[in-house]
Amino acid sequence: RVSQFPSGIPLDEPITPSPHFPLLAAVFEGGLVFVALAAGWALGQPPLQTLHGSWLAAGWGCAAATGPLAVLWLCLRWKWRPIERLVEVVNRLVLPLFEHARPAELAIIALLAGLGEEALFRGVVQAVTADWIGGAAGVWAGLAVASLLFGLVHLITPAYGMFAALMGLYLGLLWLWTGNLLAPIVAHAIYDFLALAYLRRVRGSLAAD
Repeated sequence: RVSQFPSGIPLDEPITPSPHFPLLAAVFEGGLVFVALAAGWALGQPPLQTLHGSWLAAGWGCAAATGPLAVLWLCLRWKWRPIERLVEVVNRLVLPLFEHARPAELAIIALLAGLGEEALFRGVVQAVTADWIGGAAGVWAGLAVASLLFGLVHLITPAYGMFAALMGLYLGLLWLWTGNLLAPIVAHAIYDFLALAYLRRVRGSLAAD
């Protein structure tokens, strides 16, 4: 039986990566910064108003990246069908897209993803929801809404969407705790870069498993 992606694309169908995909990915992720700025302007919520240069916040971001990376390492060794399905999808449909990307290109994509996605989901969605509702209830509602939407836009598989939602929750809590958007940006960017670099390195063993 041929495995099927949720959209109906066979998992056994080979992906032909474009040598231009790293550029397209960088443009897309960078474009999210402008989407966040436009949405923030329309909603009266500047998305980067809590982004401040701080070695302490950057340090917390670096430290916070170790948590999701540890979860990724465990997932690669967890013999549970939804997790194995997730690894299979990433191995067959996601990693081939970055086959031609050099380390520097991966780093740029990861940095832009951290900046763009955190500005949009934390700096706009979470902040606006919290302000609309107000009080402690608004803080938690903003965290929940932003995390749920973060999971939905990453809904490659149910397990992937759940992991992304939990990642959004984690990054949202980090932002609330530090009060500086730099911390979740750094954590997000480091995780994306190291996860992609590591998964590309072990892709052959993932296929063998």
